[in-house]
Amino acid sequence: MDDLPDYDDLPVMEGLGMRHAWDVFGRGDDLGCINLLTAARVKAAAGLVQTGQMVNLSLPLDEPNPPLFGRKPLAHDIYALDRNTLDDSVDSLFMQASSQWDGLRHIRAREHGYYTGIRNDFAPGRGRLGIEHWVEHGMSGCGVLLDVGEYMRATGRDYDALAPHAVTADDLRAIAAHQGTEIRTGDMLCIRFGWVEAYRAMDAAGRAAYAERVTHAGLDGSEDMARQLWNWHVASITCDNPAVEVVPGDPKIGSLHRRMIPLLGMAFGEMFDFSALAPALKARGDWHFMMTAIPLNLPGAIGSPANALAIL
Repeated sequence: MDDLPDYDDLPVMEGLGMRHAWDVFGRGDDLGCINLLTAARVKAAAGLVQTGQMVNLSLPLDEPNPPLFGRKPLAHDIYALDRNTLDDSVDSLFMQASSQWDGLRHIRAREHGYYTGIRNDFAPGRGRLGIEHWVEHGMSGCGVLLDVGEYMRATGRDYDALAPHAVTADDLRAIAAHQGTEIRTGDMLCIRFGWVEAYRAMDAAGRAAYAERVTHAGLDGSEDMARQLWNWHVASITCDNPAVEVVPGDPKIGSLHRRMIPLLGMAFGEMFDFSALAPALKARGDWHFMMTAIPLNLPGAIGSPANALAIL
């Protein structure tokens, strides 16, 4: 876990022209980069806790409202089991409609298949690459935040989190240097674009119109971006926008989802809420924190609500 190859040392997928890490953790691997959340790193992350303050990193399950990308709204029902007991149920719970993890079943690399080369279709229930493998391993460790929105403000850039602003690998390196932040092997990398605050600033009519035509700032889909993220050897990448990468993307550059999830085994998290975390970290002058974000234990799931928490 401490002797990982550099991106340019990974083999190139024939016919696709992109590098893959299918042999780094073994062809039978179901965890991808979550393997980097070792017991030693979790123990070290616990040492980051200074005050015990807990900060929620998940949006409510019914936000965004209306849902994005054609998903249906969640329906929550409360009913009486008897005169003294209430119960409730949820219908139309789209697993990736709010703060969520993209599992390794989410994206395939065209005809080459899903992570490690699995080409068969998936059915509900336990199996290869199901999100239950992340649950059973655990998803806690050292979080580290790069604040794109704050960097753009501090450096006087023209920036709108709801506009398709492509953030480059050079930008991420500059932001880390600006913050004095080192990205370490096994970190759970968090990137704040300011999308949550910009979305919440819209009125109901604005949100309805936005759901019909989603645009936002995000990471570009380039090989240089994949190279940087892999060479940092992070365990996961979570962003506060709906897709990690810029929307709409540039087809000439390519899809970061395809480069990172099926080929490199990266865990992507989307629509995490860093609006309370970012000022708290800035105030204490340290952008590292203990983070936990355990998916729902639904065997075979493609994605899951994030259940994310920072402990400061």
